[in-house]
Amino acid sequence: MLIAFSVAPSGSGRADGSVHDAVAAAVRIVRESGLPNRTSSMFTEVEGEWDEVFDVVKRATEAVLPFGSRVSLVLKADIRPGYEGELDAKIERLEHALDEDAASRIDSTSDGRPA
Repeated sequence: MLIAFSVAPSGSGRADGSVHDAVAAAVRIVRESGLPNRTSSMFTEVEGEWDEVFDVVKRATEAVLPFGSRVSLVLKADIRPGYEGELDAKIERLEHALDEDAASRIDSTSDGRPA
């Protein structure tokens, strides 16, 4: 399964609203888990079996608790039994489709330039 999640404290009292220290604490838990993962500006993605992925999300959420009076957790899951390596494979399939689309647009023009 793939999980994309975002966790952040609120009620921290920081005037600038910054949560980077709290997010770093959560991402540290994810990276130390040994599970395949990727962090972007909005979400962290983790791949693994149900119990191990949810354990990591729980521990990452708990790591944020000291940074505020409450914690917000946003979670999206892609549950596809029997598949592994989808963290990268899904992106590879997307890039392949985009490359094919670009090639077909070039072929469809009379002068060989993209449409």
